[in-house]
Amino acid sequence: MGSRPDKITRSPYWNRTGPLPRHIASHKIPIDRISRNAIRVVESLRKANYETYLVGGCVRDLLLGLDPKDFDVATSATPEEVKKVFPRARLIGRRFRIVHVRMGREIIEVSTFRKQVDHGNVSNNGGHESRDGVLVRDNVYGNIDEDAFRRDFTVNALYYDPAKKTVLDFVNGMQDLDSRTLRLIGNPKVRYREDPVRILRAIRLAAKLDFSLEKKTEKAISPGGRSLNAISPARLFDELNKVFMSGTAQQAFALLQKFKLVEVLFPISSDSADLVTAALQSTDRRIAQGKPVTPAFIIAALLWNQYQSQSIAHKNAANPQENPIDIAQTVIKDQQSTIAIPKRHAFFIRDVWHLQTRLERRNPRSIYPLLEHRRFRAAYDFLLLRVRNAEVEPALGQWWTEIQTLGPDEQQDRIRALSSHRKRRRRRPKSETP
Repeated sequence: MGSRPDKITRSPYWNRTGPLPRHIASHKIPIDRISRNAIRVVESLRKANYETYLVGGCVRDLLLGLDPKDFDVATSATPEEVKKVFPRARLIGRRFRIVHVRMGREIIEVSTFRKQVDHGNVSNNGGHESRDGVLVRDNVYGNIDEDAFRRDFTVNALYYDPAKKTVLDFVNGMQDLDSRTLRLIGNPKVRYREDPVRILRAIRLAAKLDFSLEKKTEKAISPGGRSLNAISPARLFDELNKVFMSGTAQQAFALLQKFKLVEVLFPISSDSADLVTAALQSTDRRIAQGKPVTPAFIIAALLWNQYQSQSIAHKNAANPQENPIDIAQTVIKDQQSTIAIPKRHAFFIRDVWHLQTRLERRNPRSIYPLLEHRRFRAAYDFLLLRVRNAEVEPALGQWWTEIQTLGPDEQQDRIRALSSHRKRRRRRPKSETP
């Protein structure tokens, strides 16, 4: 449990000798873009005498003229005190305890002001780090200025007061926002070591916002990349999911390649750059169009060559024992040691890979079952990527494209033609009579 923060009536924010914030009123935050539920949470906590603000990505996006996906609140109230104000709220998290306040269908995330862990006494007041300096628990409560300096990037350390309509800036975040610069607060080497996931966040945000990485922030990425192995596979998947589903996955992946992080995150992935690029482009395009997407599609592309290699090795073996499904599961299991892949995504990847052979063979008896298969569309899209990558003849992709647009009678005619073609290929020449 962390130390108790001060309430607003005693907050050192107003009288401490530390850094004072810039109160910026000349911003362009449209009030109508702010969630009314988020404002209600702020007002309720302030009414209970707690210092409270909107904070982080929502403030950043509002200042950039973007619509925030969610709204975060920072307060002097402890998680337990927040729950007293909102009895139906949920306390979640181990490393970083926060509160989810549900307002209708919207969830407002509320966190307590925290301060940077004292590395000389990390076990004090709920702080703890591993031997490698990675923070595994961070419940050291503090005040708003301390909270600002423990956040990751300057542009994420901006606080908004909806009552006074002012932005509070302790770390020159507004300046970096104006110059479109992503800068870590503090020593980048230390901050990446504390939480290596910040490396992936830096890459995701730089790509998403089209920001330049500040020189020191960028320079420390590659040396810190190996520390990602200290992060749990489940947490790495969660962060990569954000990268792949950001709508700018292609740009983010280019940065992952630049800093040689692909081989850290996907050690069994072999050279399939063109296929992966096509998968990234397809995903970004579908997100822009408002269509459903899944990170499993990109992971399937990343691991495709490994699956192909193992399948070929199996076919050439003297006594092959594994079937394609088993091979797929082996490849996925090998990747799981680095990045956890949820079962639903693992099944998706397995099915998409397995269906490639069936799509290539075009067995007349299997056409209709294939068209009705729940993974057909994903497998078909993957086949088209392979066509673009020159792995498959364009005619095959064209055939499957056309068969989906035909009516029942025309489909039957096309399948009969396929059957006739297969019979002609199998016919053997008659032996001549003496």
